[in-house]
Amino acid sequence: MDAARADILAARHRLTTQGWIAPRSEAFRHLEPPPVEAWLGDIEAAPAACEAPPLAGAGWTLHPVGSRPGGSVEARWLDAFDAQQRAELFAGLPAPGDGDAAPFAWAHRALCRQGLRLRVGGGSGVGTAWLQLRRKPQTSVEAPLLVVDLADGAHCVLFEVHERDASGCSHAITQNLQAHLRLGRGATLVHLRLAMPRVADQWAHFVDARLGSGARYEQVLVGAGSGYHLQQVGLELHAAQATARLGSVLFAPGASLALRVQASHRAEHTTSVVDALALAGGHARAVVNAQARIAPGAAQADVRQHLAGIPTGGQPRIVLRPQLEIHHDQVQAAHGATWGAVPEDALFYARQRGLDETQARALVIGGLAQAVVDRALGDAEVATASGIDAWIAQGVARHLA
Repeated sequence: MDAARADILAARHRLTTQGWIAPRSEAFRHLEPPPVEAWLGDIEAAPAACEAPPLAGAGWTLHPVGSRPGGSVEARWLDAFDAQQRAELFAGLPAPGDGDAAPFAWAHRALCRQGLRLRVGGGSGVGTAWLQLRRKPQTSVEAPLLVVDLADGAHCVLFEVHERDASGCSHAITQNLQAHLRLGRGATLVHLRLAMPRVADQWAHFVDARLGSGARYEQVLVGAGSGYHLQQVGLELHAAQATARLGSVLFAPGASLALRVQASHRAEHTTSVVDALALAGGHARAVVNAQARIAPGAAQADVRQHLAGIPTGGQPRIVLRPQLEIHHDQVQAAHGATWGAVPEDALFYARQRGLDETQARALVIGGLAQAVVDRALGDAEVATASGIDAWIAQGVARHLA
């Protein structure tokens, strides 16, 4: 038996012996994930007629962003069923471990068929790399892997798009995605993520970001609800002066969507900011968990959490949970959650401009969402060039429809 096959079988055995996520688990009790069978699929099964061959681009396509420079980028699409390529694909990545979300990581190891590793170089004379990654589902149950390494001093703007077009397969997709981001000393990554599943899809995306000294990570997430949709971001701020800012706009019109952010501060002068807006309608369930831990050695750490929920109709359930664990007395930390309807005064003034009710609501909600994005992005040029306003407008239109 080759090493790749042995690793796959070992992961499946781990799930069999250790079990799946327990019912009413504290980390998932507000939105329980489907059982383990939903995430494992059948690696021996023949693909459906509309599914792509296993290594047809590994599901990831890399595109330039307009006429902007691509920078110094090395990309490798790797086969997880080949022992040598699997070893290269998973090199340097942490083992799934025993955390509350570890079963998802073990299921990913058991099913992962292919992945993409990107390395962005730095150094003097190398400008910002502008990259766009589009993910096209390969099979009805899949476990894609993305690894991005930024060299010391590298700067990158990365668009990561997960959107199923009308020409693709009509069946539901179950997707357990793992993305590992490694930022070297003084590196900067602006990460713009669009996650728009179909209503029947079941998606779980895990982003693990580890920042070197003086590194900066900015993420903007625009996501929509589905049968089950989880977005989890882990931030390891274990080097001095590392900074992470996250802005998330979540649309859940009659569907389910959960966001979990876990920030670990273990070094001096580290910063994390989490800003999330959850919009829910009908009988939707929207859950936002933000957790930050400041370790004893993290002097002068700065943590900010602001979570907001707006019901836009019906009787949705919105859960907002900002949480702080502080083990040092020389820190700055603030958290809060607000819940309420679309501001009536803003709707009134919008109607005074001649807009109808739907147009007025779209204008106000779009403005609230854009404010979250603007607070997350420190570079005005990125906000202008990204086209993120089109993502927001698309999400608002779908939500209100």
